[in-house]
Amino acid sequence: MLWQTIIDKYYPADRKVRGILLSHSHAVATMALAIARKKHLPLTEEEIENAAMLHDIGIIATDAPGIDCHGTAPYLAHGAIGADMLRAQGAPEIYALVAERHTGAGLTAAEIEARSLPMPHGRCYMPESLLEKLICYADCFFSKSGDMKQKSLERVEASMASFGPDVLQRFRILHAEFDLG
Repeated sequence: MLWQTIIDKYYPADRKVRGILLSHSHAVATMALAIARKKHLPLTEEEIENAAMLHDIGIIATDAPGIDCHGTAPYLAHGAIGADMLRAQGAPEIYALVAERHTGAGLTAAEIEARSLPMPHGRCYMPESLLEKLICYADCFFSKSGDMKQKSLERVEASMASFGPDVLQRFRILHAEFDLG
């Protein structure tokens, strides 16, 4: 399993963050796999599992002590950091792109610039491929803090709306594509 090798490299067994990452990523993988099976998506289970398990690999480098991350980078940058980590490990680019583009319902270069968001500027972080969109969508329903149980659609939409109507609209497009309703 590709994901296990990479997680083992960066997340020691004795760190709380490893359990948090694994629990969160397994929840995302379970939801993404269920959607893919029900909707007959042209993705392999291996692709979905690797993407889901690796999408948050970059959190270890962020300053998020509540989830045992004691790095220096802002949490919002974890996707870009994770993509760089995966590329450095020689992981297939499809997984690096999932890590890079999974945050929220995606972030445009214009939004990053306009809001002075703490992540590399000049890059677009919008999910493009089916795999990127699927993991981005499933990730919206699970937090890495609190009880980590699946959020309701209403709670996800309220969170997306707090970032503006464009973000909520992007999430609703993902929801229309992936909802098992």
